[in-house]
Amino acid sequence: MIELRKFSGLGHANHGWLNATHHFSFGGYHDPDRMGWGNLRVWNDDIITAKNGFPAHPHRDMEIITYVHEGAITHQDSLGNHGRTEAGDVQVMSAGTGITHSEFNLETETTRLFQIWILPDRRGHAPSWGARPFPRAERDGKFVVLASGYDEDKDTLRIHAAARVLGTTLTKGQTAEYVLGKERYAYLVASKGELEVNGVKASARDGIAIRDEEIVRVIALEDAEIVLVDGVA
Repeated sequence: MIELRKFSGLGHANHGWLNATHHFSFGGYHDPDRMGWGNLRVWNDDIITAKNGFPAHPHRDMEIITYVHEGAITHQDSLGNHGRTEAGDVQVMSAGTGITHSEFNLETETTRLFQIWILPDRRGHAPSWGARPFPRAERDGKFVVLASGYDEDKDTLRIHAAARVLGTTLTKGQTAEYVLGKERYAYLVASKGELEVNGVKASARDGIAIRDEEIVRVIALEDAEIVLVDGVA
């Protein structure tokens, strides 16, 4: 089962400093048919103008993954963590029992990012934050795990959820495959580039909801940068 969700039909909110597109119900955008996809709850496509950002605010019991694909974002939280995540890199915040954080674009250019929220496997984990670089060359032509809740996935950011976040960069004509399997829920978005997923064509920033497919096969019709979340019901 594959469903194409065109970018033009997604939720949208322009706050001036923040131009946000919501793949699922979020904030002032509510669609009862799009409350999540398996344990994936939020996928926001955010454009943040230079020298602006989210002031300190709280979260709890959510796994929040930020994938930066242009510019950089600077994080600070109530645990004393502070870090800058730039294009191609990933940060993970496990909100757990509660954490307060801010996220600012301190750069002189616009920052573009995906913010992805995944429901944890249980409530009450200790809060934490981490980030790491994932150079594009390392995921050229293949899906690489960026964050995972599974012990078998080594050398990756950890989340408290039955899910994986993966990325790949493809040049025009390249193909990448990912073994998904039955009873799994996947959601895929290209930050740039047109592609074809199991025969379904999609443009940059379209959402592709996938369920019960043994293999996810992606063909790049243009140079593309892709993020995929593999989760459960």
